[in-house]
Amino acid sequence: MHKKKLIFSILTLLAVLVWLYPAEQPYKYRQVKRIAVAEENYLLPIFPHISQVSRPKEAFHFPIKLGDVGPSNSLYSGPKQYPFYCMTIDSQLEQPLVDNQEGFGVPVYDNLAQRSKIIGYSKDCLVASHLQFYYLTLDNNLVKLPIEQFSQLASLRDAQLPLQLFRAEQGSINRFIYTIAMAITPEELGTRSMSSLWNKKLIYQFNGGSGIGFRQGRQKAIRTITRRLSEVQQGYAIISSSGNRTSYTYNMLLAEDTARRVKLHFVSLFGEPLYTVGIGGSGGGLAQYLIGQNSHGILDGLIPQYSYPDMVSQTIYTLDCDLFNNYFTFRAKDNSRWQQWDQRQLLEGMNSLQDFPQKIAFLQPVAQLMAGMVPSFPQGNSECINGYFGLSTFIHNPRQGFLRHFYSDEVVKQTNWNYWEDMAWLFSRDQHGLVESTWDNDGVQYGLHALKQKQITLAEFVHLNKNIGSWKEQYKMKAENIITPFGRKMPFWLSLWGSDNITQVIDNQMAPRRSASLNAIEAAYRGGQVFIGKLDLPIIDVRHYLEEKLDMHHMSASFSTRLRLQQANGHFDNQVIWVAKRDFDPTKNAFVLMDLWLLKRKQFPELNAAQSKPVQLQDTCFDDKGEVIAQGKGVWQGKWNQVGYEKKSLNRGACAEHYAIFSNSRIQAEGPWQGSVFKCYKIPLAQAIKQGMYGSIDLTKHLKDMQVIFASGVCDYSQGDAGRPKDI
Repeated sequence: MHKKKLIFSILTLLAVLVWLYPAEQPYKYRQVKRIAVAEENYLLPIFPHISQVSRPKEAFHFPIKLGDVGPSNSLYSGPKQYPFYCMTIDSQLEQPLVDNQEGFGVPVYDNLAQRSKIIGYSKDCLVASHLQFYYLTLDNNLVKLPIEQFSQLASLRDAQLPLQLFRAEQGSINRFIYTIAMAITPEELGTRSMSSLWNKKLIYQFNGGSGIGFRQGRQKAIRTITRRLSEVQQGYAIISSSGNRTSYTYNMLLAEDTARRVKLHFVSLFGEPLYTVGIGGSGGGLAQYLIGQNSHGILDGLIPQYSYPDMVSQTIYTLDCDLFNNYFTFRAKDNSRWQQWDQRQLLEGMNSLQDFPQKIAFLQPVAQLMAGMVPSFPQGNSECINGYFGLSTFIHNPRQGFLRHFYSDEVVKQTNWNYWEDMAWLFSRDQHGLVESTWDNDGVQYGLHALKQKQITLAEFVHLNKNIGSWKEQYKMKAENIITPFGRKMPFWLSLWGSDNITQVIDNQMAPRRSASLNAIEAAYRGGQVFIGKLDLPIIDVRHYLEEKLDMHHMSASFSTRLRLQQANGHFDNQVIWVAKRDFDPTKNAFVLMDLWLLKRKQFPELNAAQSKPVQLQDTCFDDKGEVIAQGKGVWQGKWNQVGYEKKSLNRGACAEHYAIFSNSRIQAEGPWQGSVFKCYKIPLAQAIKQGMYGSIDLTKHLKDMQVIFASGVCDYSQGDAGRPKDI
């Protein structure tokens, strides 16, 4: 009773706060209030696969002149996306150039600080190319050096201080901010292309995050240099673009076109590098895999960090997370075992921990009270919550988005805010005008592995699959019920876990599942949004071990990529996986060995990536001091053993024994570890029983329920993906 009073007190306080503190006010002085119409622009064909289609000849004459702007239209990724929010102001660059007087895009002011007069608008956020110079202080801080201070450097040199200088060029290409940076000598201050310290090796910096398009993104030159300071000091040049940060777009064709042009601009100024190596984490890792697979001539080697194979197949299981959270919180209220957090792992696959604190724990009792339930505080946490809270609605719900303070209410109403809309260049629209989704859970038997292992009962399996449901069709979805008395960084999420947008049980039979468009899945494959493993480049896949922190960057993703390489090429010898504790970063070592690898490839171009790999470069796991725990073949996967019903079990190698690898909801539903089955082939329940899919489990007591739940059949993952084209 005492706990109930506490909850009601919290709710009363919340109501007062909402009344006292109105929701966060949008930045109206720079909002987009009118949406421009995109002009026609060439879009690359994708048949049979985008990697097999020749790119058109470049139409822009590089290099971009200082004071001029780079190309605005991409060369081959289709029409521009609008609305498009300029973030040059937020990047502390100059305001974007005026390109219209009709009110499209962001307003441009005669004086940004005073905002006294609008002199025009910018729909394409173009920025003139310009140079910036920096020096490194004795305490390793980069400081911008105004041109008028160049003469003062002579006195610093006379004092024999260890002065290090850097040049950065920034401007816009394909509407995104590009950066070119390298170390320079004092004599090269003020120059654009003098490069006596450049070692002829180039790094392309990719960056991660979850984005749904519609904005230019930030790119700070200081940040670009400092994150790769060690390599720049060694003589590497760095190039990057906000268009290659997945916080702003997962359109991998646009990202490829942008990276290709940024590199082309660099080459037009400095000449061809010996090689170009990519680096970047999370989305910046998967971008390397996809650009390396889909294109030629941009990257020669990859150092993906905290990577996934791609974004679209990651949605397969991450969009399950809130279905489970909703089930555990609201629908399985009579089963207390799911409040034991280690038990959730049986169904979700990803890690979950008892007594691990939740930042948003206060939301659960509030949501339960509003649902008419007895409130309870969660006593643990899971990766599904800690890593993916809010992602389902941000990625999938067209009525949500979290970019709205950039746009007027009218623009918000006219725009569909989700990941699928960013794929409009690739996927078709349905009869409601919404871009089709590849997400599907029709026939998925959640928790099947746990049932077969007798870790859950048949009654629990049936209750779960009857009630878990699916995401409603996009046209039926609505924005979450969220209030923000303290701003968007601390939202009170009243419709927790997207509960209003998940299907309900109908006529006491089951909550309907979702069946995806086969055309959308085929397009995802052909358009290069799915990593299929066709990649012959050197790869050092690097990550810290984060499973114990319930971080979203889970280990299994690297091995999904590895399995796809194996399936496509018959081996994965061009991929090395390194894992370390957080206190040790093996990235510097990765650059050293990647350098050996790429120089050998250049010396012996007839060798493929696997054949040219240095012998000392092997799968490795490190401790927090950088000491090798285990190294060599089999330290992760061990040996395959044949067991049971035509399944293979994976014995853990020495590294996997030390750093446990968890699965996900679709693997727990007996899906494959390679993780790219968007739509399963289904077989009748009776056939599944006959084939021994349920092992020794006696289904008699709940057979009728299962026949209702899986009336259209159950997934037979042995047949692969029903949406994958046969010619790929």
